[in-house]
Amino acid sequence: QVQLVESGGGLVQAGGSLRLSCAASGLTFSSVAMGWFRQAPGKEREFVAAISWSGGMTFYAGSVKGRVTMSRDNAKNTVYLQMNSLKPEDTAVYYCAARGSSGGMSKFIRDYDYWGQGTQVTVSP
Repeated sequence: QVQLVESGGGLVQAGGSLRLSCAASGLTFSSVAMGWFRQAPGKEREFVAAISWSGGMTFYAGSVKGRVTMSRDNAKNTVYLQMNSLKPEDTAVYYCAARGSSGGMSKFIRDYDYWGQGTQVTVSP
């Protein structure tokens, strides 16, 4: 059974930083691309970042590019999302996701087979 467990969310002031983690189990972690998505109240879930199976390639949404860094540690079956210069509009529930196949990075929700329960990030003005 595949499990993705996010952690690291919380309340932070604008301009601050947070590091999210997502621990994976039940899949061949080092073989699959991973992604981070977020969903703000009343809005659709949107892509934030993706990383290749090796960690050698990353891809970011325009709204966060330059402020966030996605990384992974295949020895620990964990992906991270370092978020800096946070803005109130970054407030959302953040989800990590795993592809169930050997496909590459993707910004599309439909390409991910497994999802975590989410972690809340709240950025105050």
